[in-house]
Amino acid sequence: MRSVICCAVLMSASLSAQTHPWWNEPPAGSRPYTVNAKKMPLISVSGNKFFDPQGKTILFRGLSIADPDKLAGQGHWNKELFAKVKEMGTMVVRIPVHPVAWRTRTPVEYLKLLDQAVEWSTDLDMYVDLDWHSIGNLTTGLFQDPMYDTSRQETYNFWRTVSRHFAGHNTIVFFELFNEPTTFRDQLGPVNWTEWKRIHEDLIAIIRAHNVHAIPLVAGFDWAYDLTPLHLAPINAEGIGYVTHPYANKRPRPWEPKWEEDFGFAAAKYPVVATEFGGFAASPYGPAIIKYLEGKGISWMVWCFDPEWGPTLISNWEFQLTPSGEFAKQAMLAK
Repeated sequence: MRSVICCAVLMSASLSAQTHPWWNEPPAGSRPYTVNAKKMPLISVSGNKFFDPQGKTILFRGLSIADPDKLAGQGHWNKELFAKVKEMGTMVVRIPVHPVAWRTRTPVEYLKLLDQAVEWSTDLDMYVDLDWHSIGNLTTGLFQDPMYDTSRQETYNFWRTVSRHFAGHNTIVFFELFNEPTTFRDQLGPVNWTEWKRIHEDLIAIIRAHNVHAIPLVAGFDWAYDLTPLHLAPINAEGIGYVTHPYANKRPRPWEPKWEEDFGFAAAKYPVVATEFGGFAASPYGPAIIKYLEGKGISWMVWCFDPEWGPTLISNWEFQLTPSGEFAKQAMLAK
């Protein structure tokens, strides 16, 4: 009899340990982050430009850091990192969130890192570009590497979560909806602009149900380089921008005619942001791309303020700049 009672007690304890009041748990992001939400001036879109509340045109210059989960795991997630980013002349810091990191850390815990990023950026008078950092084909569900694996549902839920959590916070100026769409030389299956366009219109609708002021950024094809589909079918939404990643290897020299053909033309009608490019050392590419972007009024962010993720801007965690980092700093600080 005693053994039966003991078994019943153990079973009850085991069931209690496995049961939690899930029906009382709030969804991730349901408690908005409001600290200093209005400190940074609200940025808006009119025509093909970004504007501050006084009507001044803003051309953003900035850079990317590594994924906050990576940085936290390596002991480099702190305000000092953001202070060093600011010293570069940064106006906007791009924060890449990898799907695998979002899942592994869990959305609730990952949002705590993003809250810190927004706090530190706000304190240092920098804006934030929040980037869902996947590479691949969202329509087939195939991706370039396991770290980028995601799904439409997860992508929709990510933007629902963060748009709700940061609703009304002026520091997060851009929501970069999908880092780099690609078929990876036809290895990831086909994709067409009509379907890609519809997915992004759905994402923008989800975001704007919670957050009407953040500016969604939509990437083109060919690893976020090619914006030529805009000639026929731009995204059906107001107040957005488009993304290009104009790395030097995308086209042979002379670069400028191809840049104009592939993405530069879009800047005449829409805000365009080069959210990722780099590799400036000992090459005419650096001066050429900066001159081209600024001449077209295209905002830009270089990759990457991390000694491991190349093209690197720093060579170590003493924040020693690489030649590319030195070039980027001078470009950002130029008047």
